[in-house]
Amino acid sequence: MTPELSSSTPEATLKRAVPDSLSCAHCGLPVPDAVVGSAAERHFCCSACELAHELIHGAGLGAYYERRDALPTRSGAARDTGGSYREYDDPSFRARHVTHAGADARLELFLAGIHCTACVWLVERLPRVVPGVRSASLDLGRSALDVTFDEARVLPSAIARALAVLGYPPHPSLVTQREGERRAERALLVRLGVAGALAGNVMLMALALYSGAAEDAPYAALLRGASLLLTAPAVFFCGSVFLRGAGAALRTRTPHMDLPISIGILAGFAQSAHHTLFGRGEIYFDTLAVLIFLLLVGRWLQQRHHRAAQGALDLIAALAPATARLVDGEGRRDVPAQAAPVGALVEVRVDERLPIDGIVVAGRSSIDSAWLTGESLPEEVKPGDRVYAGTTNRGQTLLLRVEGAGTATRLARLLESVESAQTRRAPIVRLADRVAGVFVIVVLALAAGTLVAWSFIEPTRALDHAVALLVVTCPCALGMATPLAVSAALKRAARAGIFFKGGEFLEALARPGTLAFDKTGTLTEGRLALVSFEGDPGVKALVSAAENGSGHPIARALVAAFGPAPNLRAESVREEPGRGLVARVAGHEIRVGSRAHVEGSSAASTLPWREALAAAAELGRPAVAVAVDGAVRAVAAFSDPVRSDAPASLESLRRRGYAIALLSGDQPRVVDAVAAELGPMVEARGGLLPEEKQAWVERARRDGPVVMVGDGVNDAAAMAAADVAIAVHGGAEASLGAADVFTTVPGVGKVLEAVVGARRTLAVIRRGIWFSLAYNAIGVVLCMAGRISPLLAALLMPLSSLTVVTSALRARTFDPPPREDA
Repeated sequence: MTPELSSSTPEATLKRAVPDSLSCAHCGLPVPDAVVGSAAERHFCCSACELAHELIHGAGLGAYYERRDALPTRSGAARDTGGSYREYDDPSFRARHVTHAGADARLELFLAGIHCTACVWLVERLPRVVPGVRSASLDLGRSALDVTFDEARVLPSAIARALAVLGYPPHPSLVTQREGERRAERALLVRLGVAGALAGNVMLMALALYSGAAEDAPYAALLRGASLLLTAPAVFFCGSVFLRGAGAALRTRTPHMDLPISIGILAGFAQSAHHTLFGRGEIYFDTLAVLIFLLLVGRWLQQRHHRAAQGALDLIAALAPATARLVDGEGRRDVPAQAAPVGALVEVRVDERLPIDGIVVAGRSSIDSAWLTGESLPEEVKPGDRVYAGTTNRGQTLLLRVEGAGTATRLARLLESVESAQTRRAPIVRLADRVAGVFVIVVLALAAGTLVAWSFIEPTRALDHAVALLVVTCPCALGMATPLAVSAALKRAARAGIFFKGGEFLEALARPGTLAFDKTGTLTEGRLALVSFEGDPGVKALVSAAENGSGHPIARALVAAFGPAPNLRAESVREEPGRGLVARVAGHEIRVGSRAHVEGSSAASTLPWREALAAAAELGRPAVAVAVDGAVRAVAAFSDPVRSDAPASLESLRRRGYAIALLSGDQPRVVDAVAAELGPMVEARGGLLPEEKQAWVERARRDGPVVMVGDGVNDAAAMAAADVAIAVHGGAEASLGAADVFTTVPGVGKVLEAVVGARRTLAVIRRGIWFSLAYNAIGVVLCMAGRISPLLAALLMPLSSLTVVTSALRARTFDPPPREDA
């Protein structure tokens, strides 16, 4: 006979009570009963935490705990997987990842587990932990550690192992492949600095000339000559980036913004140099020097946002471990993952990522593939099942037979798809460039016409009028309208928690089209939550105690819903992958899991529970049954809840002309249920592989612009194929770098803010361009009529630039929208 249960089970039936507030001395997480030492002064949840604690105190870095505890951050367990990192010493690895600067070697590593400034403080004390390490500098935003070390004293494997012991498992980056981009960045900064210094000095000389402080001819000639000497490097060194662009435009016969800018710069410089050498006429060296400086500032600001995307593929590739644990006879040895031969056996332990694609040979476990396929629940695997690199083993140790390694894995093929789609992406032609295509031809024709016409009217003034026309219509305002408006908008967007990796995505996002959303972690919370519970409420405390030590998503959802059971202790806990959990609590056998797992041979009245499980399945909700001493007592159903801001945000996007689609790797029934909550959609599809998502986006682009919104590696290929890719923070952060736009706050509301801000920015750009064109039209008429001298043209030209700059900087593009604009 089954004993009656209630929430008031007597404490006398307990084996013993669990001590309150028993937490790990390193990470602060609860300490399992099995590892509690009653006589120990400190307790640790695992051996990794204990080893990290000893290492930190042994190096005299105990202040780390004081710094960490003073921060409002979440603790986490040390994640040392016990790897030796010997593959880091392999010559092929060192050739690819280690660079040299004199006698020192340099290695860049991505670190897992970095979450606060205390982590930064600890990691940057690496030289005190590992002899031979000279310096360690951590970029918190990228979680990238730059280590400089002496190869004669320490090996890369020792550095990696020390970081892993501290609780920050490292992954190699591809720093050597980024040296070219970094050199280009430094070169641009050098040109920018030189241009600023030259512009400041030339302006001081121009001030003396304009104010009359150098009225004497010798002094005036000296200042004009010095201005020529200072402006020459500004034009031909600092401005060479524009001159090269103009040369390329001429060779390809494609009008480009660099072409009119270069023509204006060269014409003004030639005229000013001519007047300086012959001692007559006005000069415009100050205007040219400042113009070049401002244009370089705009270009650097744009490239700065592009550089944020350079490490995207490194971050995604870090999902797959660099090491594979090869089974060699009775032993185990670590080898570079790409060197694992097809047919070899590889061991993957609990909570490790799979380094290869393969077939399960031995072991039963659950595989978390949410980052790769979008499936919100771990997938149960058994011998004979196929598994993929980049997924995580959540159950028991698995033995895999290698089918693909390195570039032959599915993850590598996805990365290749990302790169290929980014290469195929048609560049978005800026509105200013399209206008410039006609503008440059018109200006040159008008300047030539002015020169010819005034050659008949007054030959001595013909060149002055033609140069005045080129100077006053120098497309600096037209050229700065887009980059300055974009730069200001990007800065405002960043303050609002929205990061664009290029100004071109603002224009693309402002055009109505199709917004395709991933489900898990994007429109939903990305976690399971209890939505219904039918049965005896007295089993809740027993279930909470039984599931408390499990890391399974359903276990976490049950514990979160039922709360802790401090007076109950689970014994003989055993998890059966694919079935459920069995434990003894308060003298009762507790089973939680599938129907086959929980039903006992003596269970007579299971029909209602079967119906409850079937009803949950019809709604696309995972469900488990709870049995006590062989009798089913309750059924719990779960779902991944829709984000609170999603319905209203999607409706607002629909009103702005966007069509909404839902693409997910989750089960079709689950996707249909979520779509029903979110309102009308052009399409809602579940069970999609990453390649199928990419194909859907490519098909949809034939009918108009497509914006892909996701949060995982499984969305990366589709993101790259879309016109704009938006990554919503809260999912697999290592893969978010693949997107064009990244929000730092979870939820769909930021997607709406990005769309509204992009449209406002485009309006600012158009306003600046139209003002510039109107200004130039008036200036052309006055120059052709002989009403503007080159000097007056040089003075008037900055006015249009100042107006455009003021308009761009004061525009409230990404400020919080008014109520009716939300």
